[in-house]
Amino acid sequence: MRRLATISALVLVFALTPATAYADEPVQLAKTPPMGWNSWNKFGCEVSDKLVSETADAMVASGMAKAGYRYVNIDDCWMTHERNAAGELVPDPVKFPRGIKGLADYVHSKGLKLGIYSSAGTLTCAGYPASLDHEQTDANSWAAWGVDYLKYDNCNNQGRPAIERYTAMAKALRNTGRPIVLSLCEWGQNKPWLWGESAGGQLWRTTGDITDSFSSVLGILDQQVGLEAYSHPNAWNDPDMLEVGNGGMTEAEYRAHFSLWALLNAPLLAGNDLRTMSEATRKILLNRDVIAVDQDWGGRQGALVSGNGQTQIWAKPMSDGSAAVVLLNRSPIAAMAATTTAAIGLPDAGSYRVRDLWTGREYQADAMIRASLPVHGAAMFRIWPGSGRTLSPLSTLSVGLDEVVEKDRPFQALATLYNDGSTPLLVPSMTATAPAGWKVDGAATVRTRKVEPHQSWTATWKLAPTGGGGDKVEVGVSARYVTIRGQQQASQTVSAVVAQPPPAGQVQASSLPFISTGNGWGPVERNTSNGENQPGDGNPMSIDGVKFATGIGAHAPSTVRIYLGGHCTSFSATVGVDDETHGNGSVGFSVVGDDRTLAQSPVFRGNQAGGQLTADVTGVRIVDLRVNDGGDGNTWDHADWGAATLTCN
Repeated sequence: MRRLATISALVLVFALTPATAYADEPVQLAKTPPMGWNSWNKFGCEVSDKLVSETADAMVASGMAKAGYRYVNIDDCWMTHERNAAGELVPDPVKFPRGIKGLADYVHSKGLKLGIYSSAGTLTCAGYPASLDHEQTDANSWAAWGVDYLKYDNCNNQGRPAIERYTAMAKALRNTGRPIVLSLCEWGQNKPWLWGESAGGQLWRTTGDITDSFSSVLGILDQQVGLEAYSHPNAWNDPDMLEVGNGGMTEAEYRAHFSLWALLNAPLLAGNDLRTMSEATRKILLNRDVIAVDQDWGGRQGALVSGNGQTQIWAKPMSDGSAAVVLLNRSPIAAMAATTTAAIGLPDAGSYRVRDLWTGREYQADAMIRASLPVHGAAMFRIWPGSGRTLSPLSTLSVGLDEVVEKDRPFQALATLYNDGSTPLLVPSMTATAPAGWKVDGAATVRTRKVEPHQSWTATWKLAPTGGGGDKVEVGVSARYVTIRGQQQASQTVSAVVAQPPPAGQVQASSLPFISTGNGWGPVERNTSNGENQPGDGNPMSIDGVKFATGIGAHAPSTVRIYLGGHCTSFSATVGVDDETHGNGSVGFSVVGDDRTLAQSPVFRGNQAGGQLTADVTGVRIVDLRVNDGGDGNTWDHADWGAATLTCN
């Protein structure tokens, strides 16, 4: 929980740093955050000349190259398992028949740059030879091949000091005379933002690996708070590569992911298959307005302005005096978020031009910036002070619906139309559309005379069951109104889960429907451990040798939401780290009922006996079973809710 920052504090946070402060640096390899593609998130060890060449082709053909994407980066597994007689790394001749040099020449012919991978250890993360104590030999090879970028990992580092290991590679790269960007993939373990630049890096990972889940995105986002002071041209915080288009998140979640990374001045390294990406994915990755925010240096990386746990406001000053802002919905239900121009550091100007960076539309606003956000969605705006007076007023349609509706029982939907501009919305109307198996009880369309500036209008509908329908309902509301720029319209569709309370008696939580889940790595598992990264790949649950036939396997950060409907009285589970981590990992558990913490555990570590966690859930409508990392990152944080049981009536 964070309170809204004061204007004076924000002025300090967003104080502009002159661009000339870094003009005397001898080499400017990354004046803006690097943009490109990396093979790991989608392909893992399945790298090849064919893949990289076709990706370079796709980067050009899709328009990504014109949008600023430059680097085509090969990750782990590109080499053979042994060095040659001269002690040099050898490209796998099957995967790369023309060698890295031939591939680099091809990538360069496309106007792009080639990146490669190694680790500051004895072996890479996948077990191939790495570069610790071979720095100059390997740097010479990469320079001779025409490599432009090195992702330098942290696996098998022998416990040697990080600064020493990374500085040695930076020096070796400089000695080659070839400009090669150095990306320190140190996972944030030794706070590389404090020393990465002096060690010779142009960017440094601030966290462990990202995964293709919104829980992972939020977990990484939370670790960026307070790091904005360490980011500037040629020295960037790196919250890891993009997962956009890999299939594990919704389109709204991917837009939020891309928006936030841009606001953070993060390197934008796509991690999907560019050759087959959908048009929706292409539109996200090629959004020029959002890319412009990432590539603009306004003196400060974006920062958290305010947040209430469910919604957050992130803002970034831009070099032209405007500000970019992301309104984020972290919750599993649609939500409204709002901020003010003063709160995001803009001067008092009376009127502001507001550009929606995802629709391209522009509006006039007086001081309030508001957006209705879908589940795990975000709105992104760029706001210029002192203009916009001839534009339509910034108006927002927000539709409200309970997260869960009970089968065969009526429910209520409401919609509010907000006017945050200086001219009225005239003759507005709103129309509700009922889902299959339900009907609007009464008039579907309602009207009023006008919505004045800084005012709102709310309408309510009752929806009654007609029989049939599925396990989800979607209610749509459309609004029409007239502004100084003519007829305008807006629409929003929100959904709810159709559920029934648990049966009476003692019920295994793993047997109940989940309203929603979020998991730091892979899916939440029923009656098995978290396992690897696919549904159903878990092992029998075991905490310090004690087996559990039922329960929930998770990976921090994790949330499992279950509908109780006020029909249960108690919850209990044995909680701890699963034995499949071989002694690694640290996690904490909490039971949250209707957004109120009911029970919380201490931190449990690998090879530690589990503990009993109980909670009184009397009257609770929705319970959240949450797992957080133990404060040292979420690597190996495989958490078990062993024999998780509800007592219901």
